[in-house]
Amino acid sequence: QVQLVETGGGLVQAGGSLTLSCAASGRTFSSYAMGWFRQGPGKEREFVAAIHRNGGITLHATSVKGRFTISRDNAKNTVYLQMNSLKPEDTAVYYCAAVLSGSIRYNREEYDYWGQGTQVTVSA
Repeated sequence: QVQLVETGGGLVQAGGSLTLSCAASGRTFSSYAMGWFRQGPGKEREFVAAIHRNGGITLHATSVKGRFTISRDNAKNTVYLQMNSLKPEDTAVYYCAAVLSGSIRYNREEYDYWGQGTQVTVSA
């Protein structure tokens, strides 16, 4: 069992930055690939970014590429999402997720564990 806890959400003006963190329980964090997803009001949960278990490979959605960066620190059992140049359309609940395969996945159905989410609101 893996428990994931996201922190770092909040209210920010357009053009601002936030860094989300996701702390994972357990001693096998380095075995999991990790991902970030988001769900805006009235929208389906969508892929944002993912990172290989060793941190060497990342994937970002087109909508956030160049603005968001996923990273991880396996020694701290934590994955991060650095968000820059935020836009009102980035407003959503952001979720981190873990997949046991260790390889990058962008399909939410393939993830095995989810956090409770953290709200990010970007004002115009």
